[in-house]
Order: sequence, then structure tokens, then C-alpha cells
Amino acid sequence: MSNFKALGLAVPILQALDEEGYTTPTPIQAGAIPHLLKGRDLLGLAQTGTGKTAAFALPILNYLLETPRKAASRGARVLVLAPTRELVAQIGDNFASYARHMKFSHAVIFGGVGQNRQVEAMKRGVDVLVAAPGRLLDLVGQGHIDLSTPEIVVLDEADRMLDMGFVHDIRRIVARLPEQRQTLLFSATMPASIRDLAHSLLTEPETVQVTPESSTVDRIRQAVLFVDSAKKKDALMMLVNNDRVVRAVVFTLMKHEANKVAEFLSKNGIPAAAIHGNKSQGARERAMKGFRDGSIRVLVATDIAARGIDVDEVSHVFNYDLPNIPEAYVHRIGRTARAGREGWAVSLCDAEQRAWLREIERRIGKDVPVIADHPYHSVEAQNSTLPPPVLGGGRGGRGRSSGGRRQGASSGNSRGQSARGRSPGRPSSGRRHSRDRGRRPS
Repeated sequence: MSNFKALGLAVPILQALDEEGYTTPTPIQAGAIPHLLKGRDLLGLAQTGTGKTAAFALPILNYLLETPRKAASRGARVLVLAPTRELVAQIGDNFASYARHMKFSHAVIFGGVGQNRQVEAMKRGVDVLVAAPGRLLDLVGQGHIDLSTPEIVVLDEADRMLDMGFVHDIRRIVARLPEQRQTLLFSATMPASIRDLAHSLLTEPETVQVTPESSTVDRIRQAVLFVDSAKKKDALMMLVNNDRVVRAVVFTLMKHEANKVAEFLSKNGIPAAAIHGNKSQGARERAMKGFRDGSIRVLVATDIAARGIDVDEVSHVFNYDLPNIPEAYVHRIGRTARAGREGWAVSLCDAEQRAWLREIERRIGKDVPVIADHPYHSVEAQNSTLPPPVLGGGRGGRGRSSGGRRQGASSGNSRGQSARGRSPGRPSSGRRHSRDRGRRPS
């Protein structure tokens, strides 16, 4: 598809897309939209930043235009599940933006804030409900939300929801949904757990896979600096204090480490803020706003919190701590080199994390170039043969079995798309198969 008009989207949607500056469908949009227009179930495999939010939002809005009817009280015609409050809010904003020229109602449901406004928003029913699983089940249990009404259900960032331990919540939610519905599942990766979930939720789905992880990695210039752990802050300061670093994301494993790093950078004249699961919703929103408008130059984040960072102008990603899961490295560095821009991903590796770097290099299929010409280079770290730290401490926890430091992740997340030249799609009526489960009603 060379443009959105060729997709047959309704005029109000095309007008909104034109105002957003969207011109050409991205690969995930071009691949997914035709199937969604036919009402097919879909398994979409795509990284963040590829335009997947518009890939499902536009067909959904077109379907709502084609089949106008009032949502039931406490119900929604469309349910979108996402793992974190940042992503929930971003998806809600995207829907509202694309629907600006049509009659449309939506609500966002997530924890960390009072529930009264969310309950009030659902009393009359909405066209689209975007929700995080935990708060959604809370409100369902209190009788404030009825899950028997959705015609279309979307699971976004399904792999991250499973990583965060939401699989049981998802199954409890699905058990309350109508049998006759259209179901869409989007994931950046395809482990066995996602295959099993897709098999249980989707009916005769189409599969669309774009931007394989390796090609995402290949677009980003990577480097690693071997340093002693005690010198990491100084090495990071050296890296960040460079005019080429326009906007950067720094990754740590621990929430308290994110706070310390952000404080260190701020004290040394680099506007920085931390974002992680222990931060209030207001603090996280202020940090993201400052990061987007440029008043905050460096955002220090834990892995899960970073899923909400979808800013096209990120010039650099710095791994203050390497992740112990190779796939997390791919997710992290994907915060840069968005929308056709160049990007750098630079990691600081100490002796303890050397084994993790080897695992990452096996995962991405190449060695990460080493920069040794700097004042903090550590031969000990570079040549370390320490075994990988033993997993422990629950989901996301990491620690050395011999009493080394323990490390853990936090919570947070990404927006589907918002860069110029992105795109979307549309649902239609010729949508039926021999099996009705998984198809939305006419």
C-alpha cells in the first residue's frame, strides 16, 4: 500500500491521519490491515516503534464507524489490554487522536491512581476501553465493568504481559469475554509461552511478522566499554557529557540504582529523571513530559518501565547495567534509531556481567565492538570468566549465589507509534469463517 487512502478508510480517519502527518503505511500496517478489514484474528510479531498501535487502532475505528451502536452500560465494544499504565495511556491518546473527527468515546483503566474517575467513565459504556489487567479485574470484581460486551479484543505487548506475570489475569479476563469476537495479539517475540497463548485465544489467525529483531539490531551502532563497577558513574558521565547525546535513555537493573544514577547526573549538570515502578503516576508522567519536550535530557529507567518510552528523537541508549536476558537487550536498544534516524547503544560491562554480554552476543549473532581507549578501561572486566549470576529473588530478580549483589527489575512500558509517515487500517463486514469463536458479531 502506497498510501492510506488506498486502504479504503473512512474520510474522518483519513483526515486525522493527514493532520498527524501520516503518509505511507509501515510494514506492520500494510501486512495487518487487510486481514483486520476482513475481521480475521491476527497474530502480529513486531517491535515497538513499527506503527503497530495504528495497525490495530485504525481498522477498529473504521469498524466502529461502519457499525454504529451505543455501548452497553459498564461495557465496551472494544477491549485493548496492555501491560503498563504508560502504554495504556499512550494507546488511549492514539485512539483519541485518530478519532478526532468522529463520534467516539473511550476510557483508560490502570492502577496507581484513584479509581473513581475510571468508574465514572464506564457507567455509560464506551466504544474503546484500554486497560491494564490488574486494575481491570479489580473493577470487574467490584461490578463496575461488564466484560460480556466486547466485539474486538486486542492484547498488545503480550510477551511483556507474560514476563510481568499477567498470564493468569489474562485468562481470567478472557473467560468473561464473549465467545464470538475478533481477537488480535501483538508481541515483539515468539517464545513458546506466546505460541501457547495465541493457540488458546485465536481462531484460524493470520500471522504477520515484520522487522525481525536482528534487523533492528543491525540498524543501531553498538559499543561496549569494560569498566569496574565502582567507576560506572564516572564512565557514564563521560559518555553523556557529549554534544552528540541529544536525548538518551540509561538502563539500570534496580529501581534504587536508577534513582542514584539520575541524581548523580543531575548534580553534575545533566538534566535527568528516573522512571520505574515505585514512582507515582504523576512523577512518571512529569518525567516523560520533560523527556519529550527536551527539558530532561536523560531518562534513567528499569526494563519494564522503559516499555513506555516511545520517543523518536532518542539519540543514545546507555546500558549502565547489562540485562541478564538477551532479548531484553534487543528491547532496550530499540529505543533508539526510530523513524529512520541513526542511533547509538553503548553498554558499560563490569566483571560480574561479562557472562551476560557473551549471551547477548550469541543472541544477536555478532560481537559488540569494544571501545578500550578511555580512562576507565578495565582489563579485569574484559577478561572476566565469572559464571553468570544465579537467578533468584522472584520474577525479574537476579543475584549471585555466593552473596554478590542482587539485582531486580521494576515496572512500567511503549507506545505503538507516533512518528510521521506511520499508518493504520480498517475492519469490514465480510468476516466469517466456519468457526464463529474469535469472530466479532455483525
